[in-house]
Amino acid sequence: MSNPVQIHLLIEESANLKGKKVGLILIDEVDGFCKAGCGNLAPPEPDDTINKMIDLTNLLAKRFTAQGLPILAFLDTHEPGLPEEPYPAHCEKGTGEENLVDMLTWLNGDKNTTIIRKDCLNGFIGAIREDGTNAFVEWMERNYITDLVVVGICTDICVMQFVQSVLAARNHMILYKLRNVYVYTPACATYNLPEEKAVLAGLPQTAAHPRDLTHTMGLYFMQMSGAILTKEVNI
Repeated sequence: MSNPVQIHLLIEESANLKGKKVGLILIDEVDGFCKAGCGNLAPPEPDDTINKMIDLTNLLAKRFTAQGLPILAFLDTHEPGLPEEPYPAHCEKGTGEENLVDMLTWLNGDKNTTIIRKDCLNGFIGAIREDGTNAFVEWMERNYITDLVVVGICTDICVMQFVQSVLAARNHMILYKLRNVYVYTPACATYNLPEEKAVLAGLPQTAAHPRDLTHTMGLYFMQMSGAILTKEVNI
């Protein structure tokens, strides 16, 4: 019998970013993904893992803005009736699902924070305007950012896709000033959907989503793409 595959994560105790041109990226910490009962993709009941992510994000964002450091929040926002397959309708404009969770609404009026509403999983792609310009790339250039810290939900979906795209853009010299992307692991989360619950809901077995495994896989693939995983951020 073969041995089970082992995934090894190298998570730094702390990332020292003092004195660097660092920016904070928040991904999809909106009611439609985080507030119990708020839509098709929200947790059915209060979720301790997601609530911890929000608490830590809030504390880190306050540290950033207190030092005048730039923050960018991606908010999943869809036109009503325009599907994002394979997912059911979620975070549609006007439903409230597309807005920041209560604890983070202060970012809407924060002078250091930029809000970008995206209509797809990948914030880098979602920031592309009709004329081909990219709001995220412009934010990076405007703030002379050399290092990024990323937090949010879901670790293995929107967070991972954004991080991998940014690293690819760095290597392709689109983001030529960017040096490192740090994933603040305690402030990342994903959802849990056991196989039995997926089947009871009329979904295929492939819709099952074991949280611990998928969270770890998301971190692993970001690490393999060049991201630095860290338990703490010093700015």
